[in-house]
Amino acid sequence: MILYEPALKPFVIKATNSVPSQVVAVPDLFLTAVKLTHDKTGAQYLHAARDDSNNLFSVQFRTTPMDSTGVPHILEHTVLCGSEKYPCRDPFFKMLNRSLSTFMNAFTASDYTMYPFSTQNGKDFQNLLSVYLDAVFFPCLREQDFWQEGWRLENEDPTDNNSPLMFKGVVFNEMKGAFSDNERLYAQHLQNKLYPDHTYSVVSGGEPLAIPDLTWEQLKQFHATHYHPSNARFFTYGDLPLEPHLKQIQEEALSKFDCIDPKTEVPSQPRWTSPKEDHVTCSPDPLAPDPNKQNTVCVSYLLGENGFEERRIEALIHKLEIQIKHQTTNFGLSLASYIASSWNHDGDPVELLQISDSVAKFRQALKENPGFLQEKVRQYFKENTHRLTLSMSPEESYLEKQAKAEEEKLQKKIEVLSDSDRKQIYEKGLELLAAQSQTQDVSCLPALKVCDIEPTIPITPVQISTAGGVPVQYCEQPTNGLVYFRALCNLNTLPEDLKVFVPLFCSVITKMGCGALDYRQQAQQMELRTGGMSVSTQVITDCNELDTYEQGILLSSSCLERNLPHMFQLWSDIFNSPHFDDEERLRVLVMQSAQELANSIAYSGHLYAMTRAGRHLTPAGDLQETFGGMEQVTFMKRTAAMADLSQIIRTLPRLKIHLFNPNNMRCAINSTPEKVSDAAAHLEGFIKDVAKNRKERKPVRPNIIEKPINPLDDNGPRRKLISEPTFHPCPMKTFFQMPFPVNFVSESIRAVPFSHKDYASLCILARMMTAKFLHGEIREKGGAYGGGAKIGGGLFTFYSYRDPNTVQTLSAFGNGIEWAKSGKFTQQDIDEAKLSVFSAVDSPVAPADKGMGQFLSGVTDEMKQSHRQRLFAVDHKNLVDVAERYLSAGQKTCGVAILGPENDVIKKDPSWIIK
Repeated sequence: MILYEPALKPFVIKATNSVPSQVVAVPDLFLTAVKLTHDKTGAQYLHAARDDSNNLFSVQFRTTPMDSTGVPHILEHTVLCGSEKYPCRDPFFKMLNRSLSTFMNAFTASDYTMYPFSTQNGKDFQNLLSVYLDAVFFPCLREQDFWQEGWRLENEDPTDNNSPLMFKGVVFNEMKGAFSDNERLYAQHLQNKLYPDHTYSVVSGGEPLAIPDLTWEQLKQFHATHYHPSNARFFTYGDLPLEPHLKQIQEEALSKFDCIDPKTEVPSQPRWTSPKEDHVTCSPDPLAPDPNKQNTVCVSYLLGENGFEERRIEALIHKLEIQIKHQTTNFGLSLASYIASSWNHDGDPVELLQISDSVAKFRQALKENPGFLQEKVRQYFKENTHRLTLSMSPEESYLEKQAKAEEEKLQKKIEVLSDSDRKQIYEKGLELLAAQSQTQDVSCLPALKVCDIEPTIPITPVQISTAGGVPVQYCEQPTNGLVYFRALCNLNTLPEDLKVFVPLFCSVITKMGCGALDYRQQAQQMELRTGGMSVSTQVITDCNELDTYEQGILLSSSCLERNLPHMFQLWSDIFNSPHFDDEERLRVLVMQSAQELANSIAYSGHLYAMTRAGRHLTPAGDLQETFGGMEQVTFMKRTAAMADLSQIIRTLPRLKIHLFNPNNMRCAINSTPEKVSDAAAHLEGFIKDVAKNRKERKPVRPNIIEKPINPLDDNGPRRKLISEPTFHPCPMKTFFQMPFPVNFVSESIRAVPFSHKDYASLCILARMMTAKFLHGEIREKGGAYGGGAKIGGGLFTFYSYRDPNTVQTLSAFGNGIEWAKSGKFTQQDIDEAKLSVFSAVDSPVAPADKGMGQFLSGVTDEMKQSHRQRLFAVDHKNLVDVAERYLSAGQKTCGVAILGPENDVIKKDPSWIIK
């Protein structure tokens, strides 16, 4: 434990609330909390000292808007566009390529805005802290940045003053996309109507039709009153010492401010004396499982006055224990997010961290008053008159009305424009375009150098053994008393016509009941004995051969060491006697799964577009689309619409025969060294318990090749992969018409697998193209929320997210390739791209996930080190060469996919398949 002396001027410790000490050990989380208050400005500070090299900083401000213009959201974007010390455009984004950060972002919540970053490098921490402090406290807030990030009137074609005027802006387009998701729309209405008397009655992110009411002057005024140290809460975490943080924050920011009263407190919402009802409308969802069942309703309800089952309470407390002990890769960010809301309203953040104390108080309350929970139900549910029943239903003309309202808003803006105003809009559009096209001087920004990167990676030792004839990988890690189990079962014997059912099988197999347990009892046992049990699909492109891949399902679970026998017994029951015959339960799960898939498109449309674009470029691509693409969304919609699910009930056992066969399985265990032998014994027992499922079945395809699980041991257990050496990629362009006002665009090109000598060059090229070309074209000029390029699974893929454009974006992809071929980039551009790539390569890996690269993909530490050396060696010539040989040549057989609103240009082009 690290303890700090309280004499840390100019920060002083002050007792707040009822906390007796401001240096508090929190053994549950293996940290020491230090709470401080700045003596001049009143800024609050919490430091969590913990033996974790992934250090985090965040500063949050209470931001309480009183209208729906999106001022805190637009301000969040705009402060990151340049500051006094770092006046270059978009230093925040450019630091992604000048640091080894493990996380950089900013968030706008309903009542606070947070700016967090994390890194494992001490020098990098200082660099990023300097950029963040200057950004939030001393931003440029240029009018041009407001136009770009917020909203502006501009000619559709900025270079043609005769083209029609339209609304543009990154946040404007982002929020149009956000509110195309009916779940998000409903949640926003619910909050606004439940708290109608203050800041929660407005849309902090911005209601699209209200955003054009915000002025640049109002934005600057909001910053002056809200982004002040007196309204700030600082949080740091990790193993770096606290004192240098305090010194840097004091010198670079706080010393330049006095204390003010920001007047940002949120008053209590006056309580209603009687319940209320309301109704709103939304757009119909063409992918909804049942078009006639798209109504949403939220009501309060009375729970039974017989109390709560003790085992249910214990299950929830067990869940808390698991959450405390499970170590994530960015634990500091999790803590920052966990305390943010309460701390924002002057709650004690240290008290929030002392989870065991809270559990003890809860147990004591139950002991002293057996009716404690019943009384809370009565207080918060039965006798609570501040209750809203909100319903939402689709309206056929909803989108048409939204478009009409936007057009009317636009025309009102245009009607009052003089010829001089129009001329000024055109000239400002050209100025913005010129600024966006100008090469930025980023020499003012701090940066690490490639030589600051560690030349080698630490080795993660694993042991390969067997249990009951099944290959097992053991990885000893400091898992905090948890055991992590995985099993990969290949699908090589599964008939082709059943593959589309595999994701459905995965989603229901742990939720239908098993053995002597019905589904409710199964769920309770899983909560009481495990940290969760899940099954998911896996399609893994081989790291050496692009036309070779592994297909399977992955079983994942974790438990406290004491619960090992219970966890494996649950898996045994799922293998040996799963319940499939409860049609009512199955229908609920099918509807739930289909709805979740449909809802995910609004947030993850770029991923669906990327999956579809790669469908016909590698043998694995088609299966990826079947398992996780639009094909699966459509299949689940059809399944949910079936009046009779008996066919599905008959199909699931057929799947189980092929998927739960120990002959097709390999396993992995991550645990503390002390518990490896226990885990191995229980795993051996599990394999024996499911031995009756072991049957010899012939692979559906004859082209199976075997590769050793440990590439260094050719005589050891082997993986069974599918090889299609005669595969030929073919181009395809697919357009999915969706009820969105924005697009998700992707283009994929067949490239090389992980171990190929050119893979490293393509990694660097993707990062450099994103930062130096595509970001400017797609986001800054095009107004999309995001866009870029990446490589994975053997494919080099371009994408855009919440994008108002299609043809323009596809042109940007092509122009990016030409830019790369021309070699118009510098050695500094290359070095920055390397830093960004290494930031991802060296991102922390949780103890639970150590060794998983080798287990799933066959990628050993030796292969990672070879890749690392190739990354270091990439030069200008390599990048121009791969741009020509792969990207330029690959455009002839590329795959393209777009999800978006009706598009007349695409409809008239016969080369597109319209869905």
